[in-house]
Amino acid sequence: MTLPETMRGMILTGHGGLEKLESREDLPVPVPGAGEVLIRVGASAVNNTDINTRIGWYSKSVRSDTASGAAKGYATETGEDGSWSGTPLTFPRIQGADCCGRIVAVGSGVDVGRVGERVLVRPMQPRSSAGEEPATVTFGSECNGGFADYAVTGSSDAIRVESGLSDVELASFPCAFSTAEGMIQRCRLGAERVLITGASGGVGSAAIQLAKRRGAHVTALTTAAKAEELRALGADQTLDRDAPLPGHGFDVVLDLVGGPRWPDLIDSLRNGGRYVTSGAIAGPIVELDLRTLYLRDLSLLGSTHQPANVFTDLVSYIEAGDIHPVLATSYPLAELRAAQTAFAGKTHVGKIGITVAD
Repeated sequence: MTLPETMRGMILTGHGGLEKLESREDLPVPVPGAGEVLIRVGASAVNNTDINTRIGWYSKSVRSDTASGAAKGYATETGEDGSWSGTPLTFPRIQGADCCGRIVAVGSGVDVGRVGERVLVRPMQPRSSAGEEPATVTFGSECNGGFADYAVTGSSDAIRVESGLSDVELASFPCAFSTAEGMIQRCRLGAERVLITGASGGVGSAAIQLAKRRGAHVTALTTAAKAEELRALGADQTLDRDAPLPGHGFDVVLDLVGGPRWPDLIDSLRNGGRYVTSGAIAGPIVELDLRTLYLRDLSLLGSTHQPANVFTDLVSYIEAGDIHPVLATSYPLAELRAAQTAFAGKTHVGKIGITVAD
């Protein structure tokens, strides 16, 4: 097929408010290099990481919650460490950690038979080798992502998917579900009692399904307005996010929130329990009594880097019908600012999709 030379896309011009997102129709279509594929993007979705990167929340100079800067950003506070890797981003950048589409061209060393495959892009792309500490490249952060007509990624990070779901439904999986699955694999969750914070969000609602898949008893922290939807997803119990937590009630806490209630989360763990975090939307700075940590034999785990099997495992769950998309609504790519505004309102359950292909 003949590919165009230019494409539509949303670019991020720097750290800051919604004005930093600009719609363009003259972006060059990327050319796949050696070992890469070119994808015609069908759909993407909105994630906390897209907004956090835009507003510069990952900078160590920012100590508040994510909502405070969602509209205007923290550009006056952030320096060059506004990306989550700590390495300065180059702008303009095409964001979009989620991507579902079809391969339309391949670079050298890639089987041309891959053209036409429907794929999901691995959002957290491991870059490590023997003797090196784990490293991660994030699709839509350290490299351009899915908020454009076309995107390039490594062939090994474009995972074929066989599914009757729509592109926008499939695009709701990669970032949120792989984050949740990465947390679950990191803490080796089994048929145990687990508390999930931020349970109505993309990662939290994904964690409910993925934890139930492993036989866990799930308690979801949420609001009364969203409790019924979370029980329908599989939560065995819901607690209001401001309600007292049972002391020593859980084997595992999957936390996306952090913030002022963090000591309560630690107190809710049984002796020998595991706490794992992959977010801190209520605030990244917390207080820990080290005596609690060592006297109660607790394990505190961070989860960002994902072994390659996390995403391929996830795709196998999708194909088997073990997990289902939780798509609240969707917006066209040109309305990304409105989609991020709706996302920041936190009135929805699950994901907000972004349709890209006409």
